[in-house]
Amino acid sequence: MRRRLAARLAGSVFLAAGVVGAFTVPATANPTETMPQGALDAMQRDLGLTADQAEQRIAQEAVANDAFATLSSSLGQTYGGSHFDAATGKLVVGVTDQSAFDQVRAADATPVLVDDSERHLNATADALSAAADRQPEGVTGWYVDPASNQVVLTTAFGTAADAAGFVESSDADATSVDVVESAEQPRLLEDVIGGNPYFIGSGSRCSIGFSVEGGFVTAGHCGSTGDSTSQPSGTFAGSSFPGDDHGYVEVSSATPVGQVNDYSGGTVAVAGSQESAVGSSVCRSGSTTGWYCGTIEATNQSVSYPQGTVNGLVRTDVCAEPGDSGGSFISGDQAQGMTSGGSGNCSLGGTTYYQPVNEALDVYGLTLVTG
Repeated sequence: MRRRLAARLAGSVFLAAGVVGAFTVPATANPTETMPQGALDAMQRDLGLTADQAEQRIAQEAVANDAFATLSSSLGQTYGGSHFDAATGKLVVGVTDQSAFDQVRAADATPVLVDDSERHLNATADALSAAADRQPEGVTGWYVDPASNQVVLTTAFGTAADAAGFVESSDADATSVDVVESAEQPRLLEDVIGGNPYFIGSGSRCSIGFSVEGGFVTAGHCGSTGDSTSQPSGTFAGSSFPGDDHGYVEVSSATPVGQVNDYSGGTVAVAGSQESAVGSSVCRSGSTTGWYCGTIEATNQSVSYPQGTVNGLVRTDVCAEPGDSGGSFISGDQAQGMTSGGSGNCSLGGTTYYQPVNEALDVYGLTLVTG
């Protein structure tokens, strides 16, 4: 097990509320054709790209994510995770057996030899989740990092020894865990307001994540099964929090539309929900801060909120603030997930987590509405 300090933005992880909303179809040949200028402008602003570089990045990621979808299943036990390398514009794929290099190269991706398979890393993270009820004070979460081929566990400064003891006492493979001290301290915020708000019960507000046939998906912490909503009028037909952070609202009058508000006077049409690889760009829509973009940093992230641990989230460096929760995360024209929580703000930057949308679609048996 390794221990290290990391310079992290000081702040609190929050559950916030966010926006409009988007089933799985192949990505378009040129996803930039469906993106309004405002969305491309945000990529330039947040990722430090020129207009040409932003369009090239989207095109490269479309190819990389097709390779990701293929190789993550076809490589089987040898698959060690993958991430998009912005410097080369290609998907980097870890494999535990060098004989798989040719298969990776045939998919226009770059192979690298790693020690652990993704299955092993996920099993390690899951073992930590199974022991979450006895985690020491200071531990804020853990996630699978394919770039380092490790599970990274984050903990407050000065608590690395206790965190390491927690890892050792669990059924996790401690040799695959990297303990990192950071300033993140998770907390929940209530009464959040989204871009396309809906009201729960007596007046609390959250936001639509993505439209589905018959309603929409959102953050699970926004309401419990059976809670009524208004504007649009509906009912929580399902909700899971903590553990997960997804919910499904059936609406009785409104028409679900497969679009996401880009906060520049337009919308981004949703074409599907193909999962993007770590390292890919991703943008978030939320009522407090609008449209911001960044990079997917890790998958299978567990976040320890005071109300309980949420597992299976995706970690990003996109900023967010209270009021952005429940909003849409989208890569190009592919729906990714709904804002769960984060730390920092959009003045200084931070970390934000989202609940994968495909899990919610599977759990509730839903079909995404596309634009």
